Amino acid sequence: MKKFLLLLLSSLSIPLIQCGTTSQFKNFITTDKDKLMDGRKELRFVSYDIPNLHYIEDYFPFKASSPWRLPTEFEIRDGLRAIKMDGGKVVRIYTLPVRRKGESKHIIRYIEGPGKFNEKAFRSLDKVLQIANEEGIRLIIPFVDNWWWWGGRAEYAAFRGKTADDFWTDPQLISDFEKTIKFVLNRKNIYSGVLYKDDKAVLGWETGNELQAPLSWQDTIAAFIKSIDHNHLVLEGTHAHVLTEKEVDNPNFDVLSTHCYSPINTAVQDILKNRELTKGKKPYFVGEFGYSNPKDVRTIVDTVIDNDVSGIMIWSMRFHARSGGFYQHGERYAGSYRFPGFPSGNYYHEEDVMNFMRRSAYRIDGLPEPLLPIPEAPKLLRLKDVYDISWQGSTGAQYYSIQRKTSGQDDWQIIADSVSDADAVFRPLFDDTTAALGDSYFYRVIAKNSSGSSEPSNEVGPVKVNYKKLVDELADSTKFFKMSDSLRFIGNQDLFKAKEDNSRLEGSKDAYIIYQVPSAIDSIRVELFLTNSQCGLDFFASDSLNNLQQVAAKIETFPPYKNFYGFYTPAIYTCNEFPPDSRYLKIKFNDTSQLSRVEIIYSKVEKPDPDIVTVQ
Repeated sequence: MKKFLLLLLSSLSIPLIQCGTTSQFKNFITTDKDKLMDGRKELRFVSYDIPNLHYIEDYFPFKASSPWRLPTEFEIRDGLRAIKMDGGKVVRIYTLPVRRKGESKHIIRYIEGPGKFNEKAFRSLDKVLQIANEEGIRLIIPFVDNWWWWGGRAEYAAFRGKTADDFWTDPQLISDFEKTIKFVLNRKNIYSGVLYKDDKAVLGWETGNELQAPLSWQDTIAAFIKSIDHNHLVLEGTHAHVLTEKEVDNPNFDVLSTHCYSPINTAVQDILKNRELTKGKKPYFVGEFGYSNPKDVRTIVDTVIDNDVSGIMIWSMRFHARSGGFYQHGERYAGSYRFPGFPSGNYYHEEDVMNFMRRSAYRIDGLPEPLLPIPEAPKLLRLKDVYDISWQGSTGAQYYSIQRKTSGQDDWQIIADSVSDADAVFRPLFDDTTAALGDSYFYRVIAKNSSGSSEPSNEVGPVKVNYKKLVDELADSTKFFKMSDSLRFIGNQDLFKAKEDNSRLEGSKDAYIIYQVPSAIDSIRVELFLTNSQCGLDFFASDSLNNLQQVAAKIETFPPYKNFYGFYTPAIYTCNEFPPDSRYLKIKFNDTSQLSRVEIIYSKVEKPDPDIVTVQ
């Protein structure tokens, strides 16, 4: 009987949801004149763009050669749950990445060539749609980028040896692009069994991102989408700030949107013009905006809410990373917002902006802002040693309590009670400097926010302390014994070039710092960004400042793949041979470069017992 029912459903072309996959949606989103409708209820939203929900552009471990990777289920769910907790209902992702001529084949892209698609990549988008259904968040998905960042129209054209502008008019290039659209709309999600064109989590398809395209091209592509997908709305992906009557009157465009990065007074006037032009005809919303001044953010969001614009999304939200902390993306014009907002982001007013956006997400529906949900338990990751403690963060957590117990004992001790996971980027989130040499410990973590505390995480241990380690992230000079002039601490300058490292020390030729540790140095590891040349550092050590001797350190560089971003070259120096009883380490700059992290291991046990690390 079961087999018969499956065959019957298949013959009726009814999409099957796999066991365990559920959707919170009953309706496709439709329009009623200038309103977006979810059944009989109007849909309005204040939310965020999450460009990397399906494709990570900010993978910045120190040794990584490429910033690109695919997200995990944990990361996708964290991003969508953050939107849900923030009161958002809609998310706009970025476009489908296209292979660039001459780039490393190790870089994964969605579009490999005309009609050639990367299955592994598209499974990430499958997972995004599955989780969006489960969490109750609608998606806006643009097809192609006007720009080259992820690969766009120029890359489609390059497959055929043609120019970026040929993309708008060349029949072959239009046909190539339509192959992508057809593939996407007819794709069956491997997790849910639902065709993309039948998936209610999709609010609509956008022709592209900020396209400087002729209206004729936009019309052709919109009509092609509609010829395949009869369920979803089609959005015009224009780069224009002000709409035209031709766009409003075009039956192939169901919804219109613009992006706002102009001076605030101009942006407000543009929104009001667009609202007046579309009133009673088509829904209109602001698909992107970004301002560094919270007053401007309030002005533009209030304009949208008070003038019955359908919605607005700020650029952009970043979610937790699988290895701990958050992905971050340095922007010159907008924030890299991490829910629910953290002091480390206050140089772009993260907490103020995110608190306002959350209030506004409920105000647009006439609702009061609720309390934050109590966070779920975080997941403590495997420990290398007591100086390398990280965890997968809890959505909505503001800080964490780190707890420790000595092996063989039952009582947990709080060793830190207000630790943020939003400060370090691809670094250990906590190092236990109070751990006693020779002892073994278990660890666990509790997430906290203004509403309460989570259940404890899993326990990890026992971890034996076989050495002491000085770790300096170069946020300030507190760990230096001595330093020269002409040194400069760098916070948020050139973040993208420096792997989002927001605490670096820049030195020029002959500048130096000196560290002192209580007992003999065993080894060092020093991370550095080479900004001008391959001339980096010299190292000196001794038991006294009066007879420092140069030591030979090994350097290894990790040049980035060929790119257009101007990334600095990361380098790592290591050394494990020092003069007897060396307690002083001098690091001297040979040219302008930026120190990123210093680790000094000392008091090492001669024959340590092997660490035993278990996850319970």
